[in-house]
Amino acid sequence: MKHQTLEIITDSNQIVPAQVPLIISASRATDIPAFYTEWFFDRLAKGYSRWRNPFNGKDSYVSFANTRFIVFWSKNPAPLLPQINELQKRGIGCYIQYTLNDYEQNALEPNVPNLNFRTDTFKRLVDVLGPGAVVWRFDPLLLTEDITEDILLERVDNIARRLNGYAEKLVFSFADIASYKKVGRNLNQAGIHYREWDKPAMLSFADKLSGLNASWGLQLATCSEPISLEHFGIAHNRCIDPELIARLAPNDAVLNNFLYHARSDNGQRKHCGCILSKDIGAYNTCPHGCAYCYANTTPHSALANYYKRNPNNDSII
Repeated sequence: MKHQTLEIITDSNQIVPAQVPLIISASRATDIPAFYTEWFFDRLAKGYSRWRNPFNGKDSYVSFANTRFIVFWSKNPAPLLPQINELQKRGIGCYIQYTLNDYEQNALEPNVPNLNFRTDTFKRLVDVLGPGAVVWRFDPLLLTEDITEDILLERVDNIARRLNGYAEKLVFSFADIASYKKVGRNLNQAGIHYREWDKPAMLSFADKLSGLNASWGLQLATCSEPISLEHFGIAHNRCIDPELIARLAPNDAVLNNFLYHARSDNGQRKHCGCILSKDIGAYNTCPHGCAYCYANTTPHSALANYYKRNPNNDSII
């Protein structure tokens, strides 16, 4: 299954072909809600955005003419709150993959707001969007000389209790540093002595997490993890999730017909369960400065790209 295409007229009066997806991902590559909300809604009003392929550097275009649902990804989606009404006016549904970690004491997320602000934002978004429309992620779970498995469990437990009555699901992944050389390099340069997860540690963590969940009552799921933890009651997640989208947009016949026939997105990682969507973000543009980030070459280069951006451009950079 592929996205349909049509011709659009760009801001510079060029006629170009554009993909016309029903579902937009905004974005796995950068934090659009935290830093690019104004850009996004400007592009939504203009009807399209430009996207650069990170592998070959070629530009293409994405039309929002048929967009019926958006999945946002963010560590600080507070800037979305004033814009939810705009989406509703356009008949566009959404939910938020909200990464809400607790690494405040470890300087791993230097530009992320404090935990109190972020948990309050989670609750405010649930009050506006409804139950299930804000998905809690503790992602990734990182082990260092200062962060043990038990410390992570304590921090997850603390957030779970804060979100009682608001969160329905917890999605997590185990930090895989070895697969991303730039991540290991950035952590080393920051003086962070990390440890890789091995299978016994993953199984031990899952067992303890499942025990804690007896008091939380959350759905537990992993993101793009090859290991099976189903015997602990932990599923493989689908972050672009047809069941959740159908639940949140039950009366959209066109969207639900698409969801009924949707297959997994083969452009994602091997163990990703997401269905087809179109991501519109750009790598190396997120200024959160997280030391473990997979999407940035370095925190400094991402910050530099953010400051040199043209907010009125049809590209995110």
